Amino acid sequence: MQKQNVRLEVMNCLAQKMDNFMDDYLMPIETNWQPSDFLPDSSNENFFEEVKQLQELARELPYDYWAVLIGDTITEEALPTYESWLMAMDGVSPSESQGWSRWVRSWTAEENRHGDLLNKYLYLSGRVNMRAVETSTQYLIADGFDIGTSSDPYKNFIYTSFQELATNISHRRTASLAKNYGNNQLSRMCGQIAADEMRHAKAYKTFVANIFEIDASEMMIAFSDMMKLKIVMPAHFLRELNGAKSSLYEHFSDAAQRVGVYTTNDYISIMESLIKDWGIDKLSDLNDSAEKARDYLMLLPDRLKRVAERMKTPSLEYQFSWIN
Repeated sequence: MQKQNVRLEVMNCLAQKMDNFMDDYLMPIETNWQPSDFLPDSSNENFFEEVKQLQELARELPYDYWAVLIGDTITEEALPTYESWLMAMDGVSPSESQGWSRWVRSWTAEENRHGDLLNKYLYLSGRVNMRAVETSTQYLIADGFDIGTSSDPYKNFIYTSFQELATNISHRRTASLAKNYGNNQLSRMCGQIAADEMRHAKAYKTFVANIFEIDASEMMIAFSDMMKLKIVMPAHFLRELNGAKSSLYEHFSDAAQRVGVYTTNDYISIMESLIKDWGIDKLSDLNDSAEKARDYLMLLPDRLKRVAERMKTPSLEYQFSWIN
């Protein structure tokens, strides 16, 4: 209970900076981009011609790329799960309009555009079984997820810092690949989403950095605990049409590895960047448990690199129900 009370005090302290957080890391709605900025305008007389061009370019994208793009879309579309999870953190009160709930709602509003944009692109592409995609999305939202953070804001902010960096990499790579395939329209979409994810990553990293200044030992232990659990991606619980819980996420992950969108080495690189950005090796006045946690964190990247060297990505393409 004492630990929880300290966390509440820290969250209340950080909430006093909310205006600065909002100004620094979120965009004004009036000037922000919207999905319609990137897609054919259905009120335009050239709409069907533009859709035809979109579909012609979509045909050039390889199978694994489609698997990754669809999996990323489903992950973005499961936003209600992520909002409800963040609203359940200690220190967040749904009835408080100026504190952390304000951040969660505004962050959700920005993230909501990502799934909207990608979903509409998939629909227009003609390459996708939209009913299968929509069913997987509904399952992912209905199932929810357990990422091992409970209601602890320290662990939740570690997770979001890591996850936003991971999604930045994934969308940035899909943007680069789309450009290589000659699909500049899709490249711009994915690149814009990636930029949002990086901005959000900077926000959550800033929250953690602030907590390290106030409660360094407990923040260090929380960081270590999350790395021991491993960062489970939101798409970890993906299902397909038959509803069976299976190894679908592993097939999705294999496709991402094959096309180089998100790899084991990226996971390790994110961990190294967080250790560096938060100055883990330089923090002082830690208690014994936190010192042990720091030792674990500093050695972990090299351990994972040795494991990664022995890993092989399956070459067999799984037949996803999502792809026509």
